Amino acid sequence: MNSGLCVVAGLSYGGGEMKPLARDELVYGFTPEPGLVALEHAPGADADAMTLFIRKDGKLSTRSEPFAPFLWLTKAEWLAGFEPAAEIVRLAGNNPFRFLARFATWADLERALGHLRKSTNKTLSHPAAPYFVIRDPVQQFLLATGRTSFRDLLLPDLEFLYLDIETDCSEGHEFSNPDRAEDRILAIAMADGRGWELVLDGRELDEKELLKKFVETVRKRDPDIVAGHNVFRFDLPYLATRARRHKVPLKLGRDAQLPDVRSSRFTAAERAVAYSRFHLHGRHVVDTYLLALAYDVSHRAMEGHGLKSVARHFGVAAPERTYLEGREIARAFRENHDAFLRYATDDIRETAAITPILLAASYAQSQLLPLPLETVCVRGNAGKIEGLLLREYLRVEHSLPAPDPSRSFEGGYTKMFVEGLARDVHHCDVRSLYPSLLLLGGKNPRHDSLGVFLQLLAHLRDFRVEAKKRAQEPGMPPAAAGRWEALQTTFKILINSFYGYLGFAQARFNDYDLAAAITEQGRDLLRGMVDKLRELGAQPIEMDTDGIYYTPPSGLDEAGLAKFQADFRAHLPQGIEVEFDGRYPAMFSYKMKNYALLEDDGTVIIKGAALKSRGFEPFLRDFLREWLTLTLHGRAAEIPAMVARRRHDIVARNLPVTALAKTENLTDSLAAYQRKRAAGGKSRQAAYEVALASGRAYQAGDAVSYYVTGTKKNVPVHAHARLTADFDPNQRDENVAFYLAKLDALAQKLDAHAPETAITDDHPTLF
Repeated sequence: MNSGLCVVAGLSYGGGEMKPLARDELVYGFTPEPGLVALEHAPGADADAMTLFIRKDGKLSTRSEPFAPFLWLTKAEWLAGFEPAAEIVRLAGNNPFRFLARFATWADLERALGHLRKSTNKTLSHPAAPYFVIRDPVQQFLLATGRTSFRDLLLPDLEFLYLDIETDCSEGHEFSNPDRAEDRILAIAMADGRGWELVLDGRELDEKELLKKFVETVRKRDPDIVAGHNVFRFDLPYLATRARRHKVPLKLGRDAQLPDVRSSRFTAAERAVAYSRFHLHGRHVVDTYLLALAYDVSHRAMEGHGLKSVARHFGVAAPERTYLEGREIARAFRENHDAFLRYATDDIRETAAITPILLAASYAQSQLLPLPLETVCVRGNAGKIEGLLLREYLRVEHSLPAPDPSRSFEGGYTKMFVEGLARDVHHCDVRSLYPSLLLLGGKNPRHDSLGVFLQLLAHLRDFRVEAKKRAQEPGMPPAAAGRWEALQTTFKILINSFYGYLGFAQARFNDYDLAAAITEQGRDLLRGMVDKLRELGAQPIEMDTDGIYYTPPSGLDEAGLAKFQADFRAHLPQGIEVEFDGRYPAMFSYKMKNYALLEDDGTVIIKGAALKSRGFEPFLRDFLREWLTLTLHGRAAEIPAMVARRRHDIVARNLPVTALAKTENLTDSLAAYQRKRAAGGKSRQAAYEVALASGRAYQAGDAVSYYVTGTKKNVPVHAHARLTADFDPNQRDENVAFYLAKLDALAQKLDAHAPETAITDDHPTLF
């Protein structure tokens, strides 16, 4: 051991001094702290602390606790010569990261990272870096102390402030930009979800006074959570930019702290969103737009992710709500101010209505994860599972593994057996297929020396079963039932992510061999399920990883259907459970993971990117929905007339230009686009070409809406695109042939999947 390094021996799991935890403590943390609503790092000159914000009986209090930051090392010698010396603990076990270094302050830890970069010749992000650290002091504190947030608190116990702003848009532009002097804030709407509402009106206050009043209101209301729809990409950056213009300090945090802002990226399946992450001292900021994206990954049923679409999806849009589009908002501010105020009020009411729905799962997760709520909302499930594993390994001072190098393996069983229209469609779902196989096999990841992985999985599964039962208990008060439902949903999400964690490249306890073996077992089981359905006289339509859409044998009454389900269940291995969780009058199967369902009340649910393509112009999305609705309702004979009507509307130039226009965001400045074009690294793009031709000062981040002119259907779009703002309704110049061709192409593509031409997988047609 190098001179000057003091290494303290660690403790072994099960060695008498550190006992395994009961399941409540393993899942919910081992230090109960009722009412913890927020934590903030308090750096010190000689020692750091953590400020705890506690809510009890509706009142907020704070207290301070010591905090010693830490990192993991493969060898203590990597810190030789570093001053001030860290306390280094030798961890139990033989995993590579067997030393824990503790520091007096976060500043010391940051200096130590600089030392380690030099002593190891590896950056922290290097796959072979022999040191590992969590760069969030709040997460470190939660891990080390075993605390979690909001224990014994329900969502209604917290203080919310919902936020939505309305902005001006200068002439010649389609969308507001806070860097343009004239694009001022017209209104700031706020609510608390309990009846208090306030719209700060730009007609009564100039923008500087508007911003001052907003800051004053937030400070006075003192919310635990500030929530809004798209607040990270629009409202908060807009407010911050305009506040800088007017030199108004945006002191929105507790203790009059300014926002902490950093660039971040959120990923939900194939969708990646860059945004500015705002943190307000002592509070949590929640963006329901990002929550809606995450929600739709599993549900795939939302028509869009804007506030209005989300509110309609959840059935909370007021029947008489006021709708204004684009530039109509600024126009209404000047010409129909009452409508403008109604619109702003309706927006904030919808924000307050959708937030508890979308936030419920993340809130429940924050009660068991060593992460603050606003991080839970944007963190991937693999990171959440790793947090639970790290908490226990840190508690018993056990060494950590290094992630296995990434490699590919065969995925789950997905297949479409039938295209087109089917009637009387049922859905069965294997309850937590991969987690069930993991538990049946009884194998932990090979580097999980303590066997925590399966303990957590089993506990969460049992918790989910209990929570689901409690949510459905007769006489359960709605608030309590909602809490249990949120818990069971949370447990389901985490349970189903344990398998994915095994194959995640950055997961410290990943195990590709185990993941591949479980996937193979799953494929074999699902193929057997498909064979059994056919044996019982049913027709599979689509298999998607762990669920099957199918039509049961014809002529079954309810008793016969119950027997069919019992016979199907009987062939499954012990420990594998199937839920028959859906029944639909009709289904239109377009392609794998892209289909539409008809519900009993006539509602049409559309799932899949191909059927909800945001690359479609609005008139094509409307056409697609009407085509699917007619098909599912058995009115396919009306489709030719519907197509003819829509073709006539294009030829007669009856459609508003907004129905024909595409809207795209400029990710580069116009100058950067031109440089890339000159260097040969970028093809011509319509949005940029339109912006350049306009002569207006478009900036990166601006949205450009354009339509296509000309007379021929095959035209280069970039050369025939024109700003929607420049459209003259008295001299219409949209390219009729171009838009007719787009409509006809989509109609022909759908006709290829029409009932009478459905493709089957060598099995009898359903039609």
